[in-house]
Amino acid sequence: MYRDFETFDLRPNEFPEKLREINDPPKILHVKGTLPHPDTKILCVVGSRKHTAYGKEACEKLIAGLAGYDICIVSGLALGIDAVAHRAALAANLKTIAVPGSGLDEKVLYPVTNKRLAEEILLAGGAIMSEFDADTIAAPWTFPQRNRIMAGLADATLVIEAELKSGTLITSKFATEYNRDVLAVPGSIFSKNSDGPHMLIRLGATPVRTSEDILEALGFKVEQKIENLKLKYADCSDEEMLVVKLLAEPLQKDELVRQMKMPISKASVILSMMELKGLVEERMGEIYLS
Repeated sequence: MYRDFETFDLRPNEFPEKLREINDPPKILHVKGTLPHPDTKILCVVGSRKHTAYGKEACEKLIAGLAGYDICIVSGLALGIDAVAHRAALAANLKTIAVPGSGLDEKVLYPVTNKRLAEEILLAGGAIMSEFDADTIAAPWTFPQRNRIMAGLADATLVIEAELKSGTLITSKFATEYNRDVLAVPGSIFSKNSDGPHMLIRLGATPVRTSEDILEALGFKVEQKIENLKLKYADCSDEEMLVVKLLAEPLQKDELVRQMKMPISKASVILSMMELKGLVEERMGEIYLS
């Protein structure tokens, strides 16, 4: 399925505007999928490959809170926080762009374990891009090089867990050089994964505790989301609004039906109708708001 998406090339004058502004842009970009609208705000999310449970939960919760806004999540398709960020974006119905540290040919796409994730990104209307030739194998030098593209595409870069000596901080360094906002999630003082974000905060990065902190950094007003949601759910019945409230966080279908406190047959009909309306969707046994 991955190979069904054709690759097209962008020359520098066709790059997204933010990327054209950096002092060391790539000479060419190879792209699969669909790039976001020029007005879409782009948030680069990076973090440790060996994240903690706290880091994963923070990433998922913060990105979930961006649902309903015109925001695209950029990350590197790598194991760890990168993959968590892409999946959280998909769950929140946000577009996402992956910039792997390899070429785009499926034989070299890195890491191979995230090939399915790459397919999901493309199927959801996102994109995969690289400046490397299609058959370029990931190597230690390719990751710092691709990090500048991630930072260059974005309006702001969010760091979630990073040790002091890590590639994650290279991305934040590029963001600073490109005069983009750097955001960082505070963590436990007992975790080495918190050393990077805490250092960035000391140097002036914006500490992020809630999704609203991110929205403010990107120039959004929270009230915009409230109005959008009112319009989206204006025609919902009381029973459908109950489901919306219960799905503040995704739930297993059985658990959702239990919390609806009504006959299984009736609950199933309501959920089926909401799915047809595009209000909810089921993925791997869990129900999400669309």
